[in-house]
Amino acid sequence: MAKHRRDATSAGHRRRIKAHLKSSKAGLAPGSLQYVGAADPLPTLATLIEFGQNDGEFLETRFTALEQGRDFQPTYSNYWLNLHGLEDLAQLQLIGKRFHLHPLVLEDILNTQQRPKIESYPGYLFITARLMFLDEFGSVDSEQISLVVGRNFLLTFQEKPTGTFASIRDSLRNGESQLRKFGSDYLVYALLDKVVDRYFSVLEQIGERVDELEDEIIEQLNPDQMQEVQHLRRSLQSLKRGLWPLREVINVLQRDDADFFKDETQLYLRDVYDHTVQLIESVEALREAVSGLQDIYLALQSQTMNTQMRTLTVFTIIFSPLTLIAGIYGMNFDYMPELRWSWAYFAVLGVMGLLGGSLGWFFWSRRWINPV
Repeated sequence: MAKHRRDATSAGHRRRIKAHLKSSKAGLAPGSLQYVGAADPLPTLATLIEFGQNDGEFLETRFTALEQGRDFQPTYSNYWLNLHGLEDLAQLQLIGKRFHLHPLVLEDILNTQQRPKIESYPGYLFITARLMFLDEFGSVDSEQISLVVGRNFLLTFQEKPTGTFASIRDSLRNGESQLRKFGSDYLVYALLDKVVDRYFSVLEQIGERVDELEDEIIEQLNPDQMQEVQHLRRSLQSLKRGLWPLREVINVLQRDDADFFKDETQLYLRDVYDHTVQLIESVEALREAVSGLQDIYLALQSQTMNTQMRTLTVFTIIFSPLTLIAGIYGMNFDYMPELRWSWAYFAVLGVMGLLGGSLGWFFWSRRWINPV
């Protein structure tokens, strides 16, 4: 029960933070820069990775101020600039000026409650996606990943480091990797593939919990189980809200009317699209399984209540004639022949015992009395 209270408290706290941050932006002109995200944002840290196809063509630089980034003048043919932390609005404006980003793009980067989407601008594509994960309470939460895809360059913006793309950075350091050979458009595919893989991981954990909860419900009913069923339902709804628009984003990238992706990369994007379709089907299957858990819980609860009511009814039937006999001999009449008979007390008790035992045996033989 305490776990569910923590879940409700955590979710309520997140909703209040989001509502406050959104309300603070109300009334501002379009394109106004104001951070809408975590209440305690991390300091901005930029990482610039430049790479070419050859083994020695690689350079990685980290900096906290734009001046330290050599004004983003690339040494090699492809480069990836990643920002962790969105608190430094001045640096974000300088990046926008350097790459000619539209003010609405900068606004969407800072508004971290965006749904997954893709927008085309002159010279680049703007993409937002939701990076899903389970928080410390087991609730589904997400972080916005913003991508600006240009020709031979990629900009990514995150609220905080998650370690999701660490393997991609390691692969870029390897001169023999496909990432180095295929270029920045393949890097975009690799990042989106990692985002989709996180859905698989979260969905697998939820599926395991659904199976465990089903066994617990069948073994013994508990009021907390219904609360957890509703919790799982909300988690799957969150995954669905992230997956449906993400599938459309990948679908648009496959068409690639602006030719940002090579034909070879298009094949890999098609594979990511297939994964999103598979995930949506898995989410729907799990939603049906969770609905089935609710049906099982209610059916077992109804069965338990029926068993209890039947048992109580049987005992009521058994004791009704005994109550009648006791009531008759409890009346204060002066002339009741049995009252003056020396064996009357034992005879009445015997009749009551025989009658109660006979009714009990009758109901037990027909299995109307079952242990609850």
